[in-house]
Amino acid sequence: MSDIKTNVDELDVVKLAAYLADNIEGFSWPIKATKFEGGQSNPTFKLSSPSGDFVLRRQPPGKLLKSAHAVDREFRVYQALADSDVPVPRMYHLCEDREIIGSMFYVMEYCAGSIFWDAALPELASNEMRSAAYEQMGDVLAAIHSVDLDSAGLSDYGKPGNYFERQLSRWSQQYKASEIKPIPAMDQLIAWLEENLPEDDGRVSLVHGDYRLDNMMFSSAALQSGEVSILAVLDWELSTLGHPFADLAYQCMQLRMPASGGQKKPGQMSGLAGIDRTSLGIPTEKEYVARYCKRMGIDKIDHWAFYLAFSFFRLAAIAQGVAKRALDGNASSKQAGKVGAYVPLLAMGALAVIKEES
Repeated sequence: MSDIKTNVDELDVVKLAAYLADNIEGFSWPIKATKFEGGQSNPTFKLSSPSGDFVLRRQPPGKLLKSAHAVDREFRVYQALADSDVPVPRMYHLCEDREIIGSMFYVMEYCAGSIFWDAALPELASNEMRSAAYEQMGDVLAAIHSVDLDSAGLSDYGKPGNYFERQLSRWSQQYKASEIKPIPAMDQLIAWLEENLPEDDGRVSLVHGDYRLDNMMFSSAALQSGEVSILAVLDWELSTLGHPFADLAYQCMQLRMPASGGQKKPGQMSGLAGIDRTSLGIPTEKEYVARYCKRMGIDKIDHWAFYLAFSFFRLAAIAQGVAKRALDGNASSKQAGKVGAYVPLLAMGALAVIKEES
C-alpha cells in the first residue's frame, strides 16, 4: 500500500477515477476532487467529472477507534431510506477495498442546495421562512422516528432496548480511550448520568444521531422563490436503532449553545442562547418539543433533564475523540485541534442544565 495517499486532504484521483468508471454506470473521467470545509469526522469531497458532480465520503486514514467512522453503515441507511418520507441523496457505490484510496468510502448524489450554520437563520428573508424551516426540521425528525424498520430492512440496524444505558457505556469508554488529561466536570457528569439513568420505556426507532441544522440541505430553488424545503438529511454516521428522544434532545441541546454573534463559520457550534426567538419566528424549546410530541402522538416527555444532559455529554465525548485524532495527526479538519477546548465547556453546560431542569 505504499503508493496509496494517506493525507486526509488528498485523493489519488487517477486511480479513483479508473475504479469509479468500472463500478458506476455512466461514470466518466478525468475527475477533480475538492474537499468540503467543516465537519470533523469523515472527510468528504466533491467529485467533478464530465458525467456530472458526485460526493465521496471516506473514513479518515490511520488507526481508528472501534466502531467509529462506519461509512458502510451510513451507506446502508441512506439506501434503506431511498423510498421513505425522509429526504436523502441517491447512493451510487460503496467501496470496502482500502487499496483504492487508503480507506473505505462511498459515492453518492451531489445535491445542489444550501446548508446553514447559524441557528438564527439570518440568511432567510422572513420570520415566516425561519418558522417554516424549524417546522420542517421537526416534521423530518418525526418522519425519521416513524420509519417502519421491518419494511426498510433496518430491524437489525442496532440493538433494540436499553438505548441510553448502552450509549452511556459506549461513549464513556470512547471518552476514556480519547482522554488527553482529566476533566473533573466530565467525571462528575458521567457519575450523575449513571445515577439518574431512566428506566427503559420500550421506545425504539431509527435515530439519526447527529440531528442538527447544519446536517440539513435546503433546496436553493425553493429558497429563491421564498419557500423552504429540506432537500436532504446528511451525515448518518452515528445512526442506529435507539430512543427517539435522543435526537430531539440533541437538537434542543445545540439550540441552547451560545449564539454565533455573526461570526459563524463551518464546523463551529452556534445556538440561540440569549436570542429572542419569537422576534425571529423561531419556536421556543417548549413549543418545538410540544409540536414534536403532537406529531408523534404523545402527551409529554419525562426525564427531560437527563436527555439534555446526555446530549451534552455525548457531544463532549465526540469532541474529545476529534481532539485525540488531531493529536495523533489523522483528523479530518485542520481546526480539529481546537475542538478539545469545547469538552469542559460542554460538561459544565450539562451540569448547569441538570441544575436548571431539576
